[in-house]
Amino acid sequence: MILSGLEILNHIGREIIIDPFDEKRLNPNSYNLSLHNELITYTCDELDMRHDNPTQRILIPSEGFVLMPGKLYLGRTCEYTRTEGYIPMLEGRSSIGRLGICIHVTAGFGDVGFAGYWTLELFCVQPVRIYAGVQIAQIYYHTITEPYENYTNGKYQNNTGIQASMLYKEFLL
Repeated sequence: MILSGLEILNHIGREIIIDPFDEKRLNPNSYNLSLHNELITYTCDELDMRHDNPTQRILIPSEGFVLMPGKLYLGRTCEYTRTEGYIPMLEGRSSIGRLGICIHVTAGFGDVGFAGYWTLELFCVQPVRIYAGVQIAQIYYHTITEPYENYTNGKYQNNTGIQASMLYKEFLL
């Protein structure tokens, strides 16, 4: 079951933390999250999942930044979220999708107990100018049956910014 917007509001500050929170961004069954002013891109032509691939940071200027097709850009939400007892999910807003921008490749599924900023895997089908602060994604919440374990110490938990892939750490085990 997906929580309604009114039910999300009912749990804000307790089981659902969105910081900062603005009630005007609440939808009938989701909440709009915005794009931070920083992106990272990988600097090598071929990525290797067994290694920590090098990246470079890009600041989105006030006049915007043009995303180019064939390139993956990692961004993040301005909002920090924490969720207890619900499964957070992230999707792009339809207005963003209608510009040919995808906000995640495969990682729109959150874990119960996740705390941090959402890393966005941005790519586009044609060049498109983006702006920091735009409401780019919607977070929504599914209920979960008990018993369950919270995501507490995963490699992306309690992050403080954009995170490139850390899959390489799984090869070190």
